[in-house]
Amino acid sequence: MRLSRRQGFAAIAALCAASMGFALYAQHVMGLEPCPLCVFQRVGVIATGVLAGIFAVANPQRLAARLAALLVALAALAGGAVSAWHVYLQHLPKDQVPACGPGLDFMLETLPLTQVLNTVFKGSGECAELGWTFLGQSMPVWTGVLFIALIAMALWNGWRKG
Repeated sequence: MRLSRRQGFAAIAALCAASMGFALYAQHVMGLEPCPLCVFQRVGVIATGVLAGIFAVANPQRLAARLAALLVALAALAGGAVSAWHVYLQHLPKDQVPACGPGLDFMLETLPLTQVLNTVFKGSGECAELGWTFLGQSMPVWTGVLFIALIAMALWNGWRKG
């Protein structure tokens, strides 16, 4: 069975939806509150999924399919960069971990967006905590694996014959 490009983009969107479903399960059922970097990784998953969903409906062909695949891959790359930074923070020695700061909600309400982004991407102590692991790896590691898979799927879908 061979997938059409439309089905390829739909599969990417479905994988993103399933990933967000797990993130919400982890938050609301398992009690794992997302740190600011986790929230931005969620934004990357959502952006990737929404773009893939749009392209699944639009069903671009030839050059347009390649451009669509690049946009989906770029959204996943942005999320993957946040994930990589998060993993880096988690592997810092304890004495180099940034101090915990105010919550993301508070910062968004009181600070300009540029200052919020600057503060979030510097990281905080809560972003360096390893609250959950699976097969010995933290959630940001698994999210990074997801982003790598999404990039590969998008590029394969845009450049394959069909």
